[in-house]
Amino acid sequence: MPKKDDGTKKPASETVPDQRWKLQVFYLCFYGFMTQIRPGESFITPYLLGADKNFTQAEVTNVIMPVLTYSYMAVLVPIFLLTDYLRYKPVLVLQSLSHISIWLLLVLGTSVLAMQLMEFFYGVTMAARIAYSSYIFSLVAPSRYQRMASYSRSAVLLGVFTSSVLGQLCITLGSVSFLTLNYVSLGFVSFGLILTLFLERPRRSLFFNRPEGADDGAAPAELDKMARGDGGGGMRGWREAVLCRMLREVGALARQPQLRLWSLWWVFNSAGYYLVLYYVHILWNEIYPTMDNRQVYNGGVDAASTLLGAGASFAAGYVKIRWTLWSELVIGVVTAFQAGLLLLMNTTSNIWLCYATYVLFRGSYQFLVPIAIFQIATSLSKELCALVFGVNTFFATVLKTIITIVVADKRGLGLSVHPQFYVYFGYFTLLAVVYLLAAVGVGIRHSCCKQPAELALVKELCQLPAEVPAQEKSLEAGTV
Repeated sequence: MPKKDDGTKKPASETVPDQRWKLQVFYLCFYGFMTQIRPGESFITPYLLGADKNFTQAEVTNVIMPVLTYSYMAVLVPIFLLTDYLRYKPVLVLQSLSHISIWLLLVLGTSVLAMQLMEFFYGVTMAARIAYSSYIFSLVAPSRYQRMASYSRSAVLLGVFTSSVLGQLCITLGSVSFLTLNYVSLGFVSFGLILTLFLERPRRSLFFNRPEGADDGAAPAELDKMARGDGGGGMRGWREAVLCRMLREVGALARQPQLRLWSLWWVFNSAGYYLVLYYVHILWNEIYPTMDNRQVYNGGVDAASTLLGAGASFAAGYVKIRWTLWSELVIGVVTAFQAGLLLLMNTTSNIWLCYATYVLFRGSYQFLVPIAIFQIATSLSKELCALVFGVNTFFATVLKTIITIVVADKRGLGLSVHPQFYVYFGYFTLLAVVYLLAAVGVGIRHSCCKQPAELALVKELCQLPAEVPAQEKSLEAGTV
């Protein structure tokens, strides 16, 4: 018998021919891979400190590098909103143009001001990464989100790994100069701009471009439900009202212990993590100030840390424990491990030991990232999830900016790189102590809650043998 139509409507993206959306996803992944091929990126710091540019370490540490943090904070919120309002592609074009500006300034710039402008554009490219990571959601049905997001993320990681290996091979085996490597990077990012122009601009986006009355077959989105709840307000300012209500709901969600814990981890640990990433190349140059470019192994170390980070992220998906009980302990142990690595990294005079500790530091952070994403996103709609991660990233950037102003900027303490890493060691040590004390508190509360339950169970078991014979006696009497 023919199947009856159950009246269900397929998602819009599933009515598109299979080959079309598959080609779009393949092109997006290829684009993500190619835009990461910047073989000179791992060698920017030794290039600035070397004979090509001849900046002093104090200029790079206390004058040039802080601009990256400031620019990232300044453009993060505008780019987050413009990405959705302009439907992704214009922001990706802006990112490609910023990449070209970075390498033009690296090749042609000679002043501190030019390098500060280069760091400004670097901040723009970092903020614009949200456009690529969220573009995938406009191409496929909700049922395919997780798998497609993993494909796009894998393409980016593979691109970073390939770029680092290519740069290291050019330096070590090909004896290519840093300047030539920057010209090669300029060529790759220019090709990335061409690829960007062929991306299809989506018709919809997560917040601002939701077709009225559209139904993609999924459960009603958070924005749609809230917009309908506005009643007689019509379309007048609904977006503003909805976003405000979503922000209030995010504040209410902060009362959930697991979401609050992992959001705080995201804010505090990611701020320290990225500060270490920004300044570690200067530390390597301080420990091993070689004039022979062939003995600079920044690209190889970045490739190894990327590979370990990808493996750690993959392994985290198979960790099955009771996170409501063990989250604080796991975070505390990993953070204490990172603090120890920072101390060893800063006190050793062996560059290879410093490389190894850095690789482990990045791997340990990447191990917790997918766990945090799952713990935060597991009970949220995709709109609220995007908003929570946006808020977390913003607060992490604010904290990172405050630390940079106080510690690194010449208008603050203006510390050199070794004292800075002692500050980061103290920062991670303090976080580890707080997490471990919280773990002890959770363990005590769990034990206190467990004891009354165990006593009640024992009492119930003690009463059971006395009741069973009485029941048997009554049954026997009834039979007689």
